[in-house]
Amino acid sequence: MTASSELPVTLADVQAAQRILQGIIAHTPVESSRALGRLTGTEVFLKCENLQRAGSFKVRGAYVRMAKLSERERAKGVVAASAGNHAQGVAVAAKSLGISARIFMPVGVALPKLAATRSHGAEVVLHGHNVDEALTEAQRYADETGAVFVHPFDNVDVVAGQGTIGLEILEQIPTVDTVLMGVGGGGLLAGVAVAIKARARELGREIRIIGVQAENAAAYPPSLAADALVPLKRVSTMADGIAVGRPGQLPFTIIRELVDDVVTVSEDSLARALIFLLERAKMVVEPAGAVGVAALMDGKIENPGTTAVVLTGGNIDPMLMLKVIQRGLAAAGRFMTVRMMLDDRPGSLATISRIIAENDANVTGVDHTRVGGSINMGDVSITVNLETKGHEHCEQVLTALRTEGFQPIVVH
Repeated sequence: MTASSELPVTLADVQAAQRILQGIIAHTPVESSRALGRLTGTEVFLKCENLQRAGSFKVRGAYVRMAKLSERERAKGVVAASAGNHAQGVAVAAKSLGISARIFMPVGVALPKLAATRSHGAEVVLHGHNVDEALTEAQRYADETGAVFVHPFDNVDVVAGQGTIGLEILEQIPTVDTVLMGVGGGGLLAGVAVAIKARARELGREIRIIGVQAENAAAYPPSLAADALVPLKRVSTMADGIAVGRPGQLPFTIIRELVDDVVTVSEDSLARALIFLLERAKMVVEPAGAVGVAALMDGKIENPGTTAVVLTGGNIDPMLMLKVIQRGLAAAGRFMTVRMMLDDRPGSLATISRIIAENDANVTGVDHTRVGGSINMGDVSITVNLETKGHEHCEQVLTALRTEGFQPIVVH
C-alpha cells in the first residue's frame, strides 16, 4: 500500500478541510441499526449524510474548494454541472461564501432537484440530455468567461472535503472495522480512504474501506482490474447520484492504492434497501445513498465486523420513490401483478377473487380487457395487482390459481 504522503491528497489535507468546514456543515449523526445487525450478525451503524445541509455530503467538498479561491477568482463566480446533489452542494456553498454560481443541469432533471438548486440562489441553465453533456458545456463556459469550474469529484480540495466524513466516523465509532459507501466518480471514497487509512496506521489498526456501485453503472471494477480508466459505453441505474460512466483520474489514483474492494448491487437490491431503510430505520434515502445497505443485505461483505455505512444523500424525487417502493415490494415478494386469460362469461372474475381471498392475499387493482391483439373472441384478459406476504406466499397464490385451471403469468 502506498503511503498517504505520496498520494495527491493526504491526511493533513483532510484535517485542514475539517477546520475550514467547522461551523459550516452539520456534524451528521450516527445511528445504530439493530435490524441490519441481526441480518449480518455484527454491529452496524448508519452515518446519516442524508441529513446534511442540501441533503447530501456534496456540500463538504464544494465549500472547501470555493473557500480557497482568491478574491479575484471569487469575483468571476463559479460554474458546475450536475443532475442533483453536486448542484445543490455548490449552490449552498456559493451562497454561504457570497459567490455567484451558474449550474448546468441536463434537460429533464427531476423538478424537486431543479427547484431546490434555484432556491439556494444559483442560476440554473438546462443543457444537454445527460450529465456528461452538461459538464462539457460547463467547462466551455468556464473557459470562455474565466469562471472557476467546480468539478464534482476530480479535484484535490473536493476530495479532501469529502474525506472529512472519515474523520467523523472515527470519532463517532472508534471500534469500526469496515466502512461502506457508494462510489460514482470516486471523490467521496477516495477522501474517506485517505483519512481512515492514515489514522488507522497511526493507531496500529486495520480498517477496511469498501466502495459499492450499481451493477449497471460500475466503472470501477473493470478500471481497477485493468489498472487504467475504463469508461462504460452505457450507464443505466435508478441511482443517479452514482451514475458516472468514467472514474475521475485523481480519485482513481487514490482508490487503487487504498481501497480494499469495490462490489456491485442490482437494481432490485437497491429497491429492497430503500424499503428497508424507510420501514426499519425511518430514513428517507436516495438510491445512491442506499447501495452500502444493499451490499450488506445481499451478503456481499464477508466478515465485516463493526460496520459503518454512509447514507450519502436523501434527495429522492417523489415520483421515483413511488416506482422504487413498488419495485422494492415486488423484489421482496410483497407485491405481485399477474395476468390471466379467462372465459368471457359471468362468474369467472368471482372465482379468481375467491381463490385470492382464500389464500389471504389482498387485491389492490384489477384491469379487465376484452380487446387486444392476443385476445381471442370469447376470452378476456385479467390483470390483478396483489399485496402479498413474501415469496412463499406468492407461490402459494399462484399454485392455488393453477390448481383451479388458470394459467397466471407473473408480470411483477
